[in-house]
Amino acid sequence: MGFIERREKLYDWMAEEGINLLLLEDAEDHRDKAVRYLTGQPGDALLFLSLARKSLLVPWDVNMANVYADVDDILPYTKFELNPYVAAKAAAAYFKTPYGSRIEVPAQTSYPSFLKYVENLSDYDIICRDEGAKSEIERLRSIKDSDEIHIYRICSEKTNEIIDLIEKNVVDKTLKTETDVALFIEAECRKRGCEGTGFSTLAAGPSRSFGIHCFPPYTAAPFAEKGLSILDFGIVWQGYSSDVTMTFARALTKAQERQILLIEKAFDLAYNTVAGPFKSKKEDASIPSRDIALVIDDFFKKEKCFMPHGLGHGIGLDVHEAPYLRRGADNKGKIERNMIFTIEPGLYDPAAGGCRFENDILITDDGAEILTRSKIVRL
Repeated sequence: MGFIERREKLYDWMAEEGINLLLLEDAEDHRDKAVRYLTGQPGDALLFLSLARKSLLVPWDVNMANVYADVDDILPYTKFELNPYVAAKAAAAYFKTPYGSRIEVPAQTSYPSFLKYVENLSDYDIICRDEGAKSEIERLRSIKDSDEIHIYRICSEKTNEIIDLIEKNVVDKTLKTETDVALFIEAECRKRGCEGTGFSTLAAGPSRSFGIHCFPPYTAAPFAEKGLSILDFGIVWQGYSSDVTMTFARALTKAQERQILLIEKAFDLAYNTVAGPFKSKKEDASIPSRDIALVIDDFFKKEKCFMPHGLGHGIGLDVHEAPYLRRGADNKGKIERNMIFTIEPGLYDPAAGGCRFENDILITDDGAEILTRSKIVRL
């Protein structure tokens, strides 16, 4: 499935909602990967979708758009004074949008900006809402199509190659500090043609592994020495990010060894829980994502431990996206086939340090597949 098919699904939704023109914006002050999801354009552009099932991209960089974007038409942003309100009015005319019809602007639009849209598009009914196009695109993006799954298989294999190299170089003591490890990941992903890392690599040696996300992300401190060290990283392939966490364990105390054993058990329990409903091969199989998080919370509670963060999250063009595996009562999401998400149980102690074990999971036709080979490395 390509960009045209993705837009077709959104056009169907627009028809149901009575939206004649939809504006999406990826800009410096509010990034929105929906533009890349629907067109292939890496960023910095306005995207207009018409109920007539036509698309118009208005990029800052036309040369880049001509290479990457798959749309019906491209017009340079400079043609509209680099002004979204001018561009929106011109797009409405370009598509011959009927007066009085509904035009939806991005959910992240500020109130002053919304008033400017209203002023410039006074002949139309301007809509700005959270439960509109934003929610529908989030739903579409949470279920990966065949093109995205293919990308993720390549991204995962490149991630696995780097995981294996990190382990080898830590064992050989070629990588001795947090900085060594973080810069090594950056170099290795670039060698493999990746766009970069999915986020700032989190490398925490034994003195800093007590935090969920260490601050700063990495320093010149020793890595993988006596105790527990955490390495959380991801690489980006064709826009899509992996997300894995390794723990390095050396000369552990009994308390630290128990932490490691518990997160390994928690990972296996979470994986088996999420895979179970899909082994039946029922077409409508699903499981509430909150239920999986509660299973692991209950497991840790029985062990008199507490995991202070969510169990996992969807990954894609954004490293954190739907579905979310977390305990909050407001989490109404479900795990369905062709979703890709992390499972990442972790435990942290101010004295003993912390550990986390994270891999990327794909829900398949008959269960679940672990795409990445992150591990607990015992030294």
